Amino acid sequence: MSENNQSLYAIGLAKNSANYVPLTPLTFIQRSAYIYPDRVAVIHGQRRFTWRESYMRSRRLASALRQLGVEKDDTVAVVLNNTPEMFECHFGVPACGAVLNTINTRLDAEAVAFILNHGEAKVLITDREYARVMRKAVELAQRPDMIVIDVDDPEYTGPGDRIGTLEYEALLATGSETFEFEQPADEWDAISLNYTSGTTGNPKGVVYHHRGAYLNAMSNIVSWGMPPHSIYLWTLPMFHCNGWCFAWTMAANAGVNVCLRRVDPRLIFDAIREHGVTHYCGAPIVHSMLANAPEEWRKGINHKVSGLVAAAPPPAAVIEGMAKIGFDITHVYGLTETYGPASVCAKHDEWKQLSLAEQVTLNGRQGVRYHAQEGITVLDPDTMEPVPWDGETMGEIMFRGNLVMKGYLKNEAATEESFRGGWYHTGDLAVMQPDGYVKIKDRSKDIIISGGENISSIEVEDALYKHPAVMAAAVVALPDDKWGEVPCAFVELRDGVEATAEQIVAHCREHLAGFKVPKKIVFGEVPKTSTGKIQKFVLRERAKSTASFD
Repeated sequence: MSENNQSLYAIGLAKNSANYVPLTPLTFIQRSAYIYPDRVAVIHGQRRFTWRESYMRSRRLASALRQLGVEKDDTVAVVLNNTPEMFECHFGVPACGAVLNTINTRLDAEAVAFILNHGEAKVLITDREYARVMRKAVELAQRPDMIVIDVDDPEYTGPGDRIGTLEYEALLATGSETFEFEQPADEWDAISLNYTSGTTGNPKGVVYHHRGAYLNAMSNIVSWGMPPHSIYLWTLPMFHCNGWCFAWTMAANAGVNVCLRRVDPRLIFDAIREHGVTHYCGAPIVHSMLANAPEEWRKGINHKVSGLVAAAPPPAAVIEGMAKIGFDITHVYGLTETYGPASVCAKHDEWKQLSLAEQVTLNGRQGVRYHAQEGITVLDPDTMEPVPWDGETMGEIMFRGNLVMKGYLKNEAATEESFRGGWYHTGDLAVMQPDGYVKIKDRSKDIIISGGENISSIEVEDALYKHPAVMAAAVVALPDDKWGEVPCAFVELRDGVEATAEQIVAHCREHLAGFKVPKKIVFGEVPKTSTGKIQKFVLRERAKSTASFD
């Protein structure tokens, strides 16, 4: 310390514009447009945009929004598919100081209206495909000053009218491509707003900051090991956690964004073959669809394809199925509140020497922290003490670091509770394995308590997925007079394949303790969200109603 008790390293070493710039992912597209102006950035049907063109279109968007009166921290809501317009919004909206609110395209009008009002949307940009729902949502929201802009994607030929006062391309024409991106004065400034699924009430608005978006975009590259100029297929909705931050990731990577309006295994394989796709992301159901698709659809794909799987713990059968068709799958884990993936099941070279079954078991874990996340752990939620690394003692997964949200919009109580004890509480129950890797056992609300014994619905689902006839499965609690609760399995069979409830139960008995075997099998399509998550809240209600018929 110096004589005036000031640190030696504080004297004359202050932050200034030469040595400190707030982090923001907006700089990624500027860099790629500068270095690789003529490289293809976006492919969508017959349309192609280079990095220079994508950057210029983003600048025009920012300029046009500013001319419409959009200012710092105003909310711009979008209801869009994976299209060039959606990609541009990830840059053009925050580039004028606004906050991007990407809305799930499968929500009903009432849910969308709630989000528009709660987020105080000043502008709404919506795809023509959703005109019917969005017209009603706008009416319900009763926001007379909200400006509605239509996207008329030439790749969409279905029904739907324009409902806004301006079309997207006409909006861009009013903007200037020389508009200077507005960099955040503070990297803690909000960049986006994402709403949780709202399965137990109104959804909560999760607020991201520029710093977190920047760091997670970079972590996606480093933690996944993406080489420069990767070719990324948008099977994951860009509205979901801002596409797990991959819009910003691909700008940093200077790669190629191959857009896809809807998830269809035939279209996915065609795109992989035509464009040489190297990377894609998705929920377990997306990978399952690919693993179970006809072999002839995969013909001509001879290069390595890497996929990230998340949104729900992947059944072992899915990881094994993808390995058999030559796709390299990496398991990541996170939530809306953690910018999407914030942990990864980091692989070890020596695992390759193990049997496929052993590799599947190791690769199916939630793993360790992302590079830019400071911590993931399993704690007792009451005492906040770490659980032993024994693979048996359950606790709650908790995160800490820069890849955790600012908090919930207009909900200080929920924010405070989620950060209790200095960690973000996920609500996911897990064990810590002896090598320090986290393994989810269940959501706290999905644990089935039967006769005082805890049954992990995930363990039962893993057993169900091992049956060759099962395409999708979900297990929830069924009320029972004797045991309190018993497992109830909802099973979706593969096309053209049959199985009886007795056969499914007999199969489960080979893999599970007797008390864990489903006591009821319900066949039919398993309800899923647009991101591939199985809607267990729907199935829990069905299970309650089916109980009265037993």
